Amino acid sequence: MPSSDVLLWILTALLMAAGLAGAVLPVLPGAALVLAGAVLGAWIDGFERVGGWTLGLLVALALLSWVLDYVAALLGAKKVGASRLALVGAAIGTVAGLMFGIVGVFVLPFIGAALGEYIARRDHQAAARVGIATGLGLLLALVAKVVIAFMMIGVFVAALIF
Repeated sequence: MPSSDVLLWILTALLMAAGLAGAVLPVLPGAALVLAGAVLGAWIDGFERVGGWTLGLLVALALLSWVLDYVAALLGAKKVGASRLALVGAAIGTVAGLMFGIVGVFVLPFIGAALGEYIARRDHQAAARVGIATGLGLLLALVAKVVIAFMMIGVFVAALIF
């Protein structure tokens, strides 16, 4: 194996490791990095062992992970009967939270949902319930994104081996 291939395989592994970190850290696009590593690995191998079907599955998993980022807070809030303003607050909090790192990603959707619910109903308990449900939705999405990242790497490795 040429030394350039060894360096490319190292880069593949580094991209996937960064993708695993990105499944938890909001500043890194986790699934996209895992997918980039898989595409690079497939390319190094001439797409012989990791072909179109495998890459298609990996793209689908990456898209699922991406969707979870944006809908988790909304689904958590909606599950407890949140008002429209709470859903808008959770969405604004999610987008704003991306600019403030991991703390912002977890805290701002909660605050946005709770604030929106309070404005809509003037009920502290309902606002707290909606905020907590939003936070739980985000936590479940985080776990799901980590699982998806490991699944993507597992599919890639399985395709390489078998």
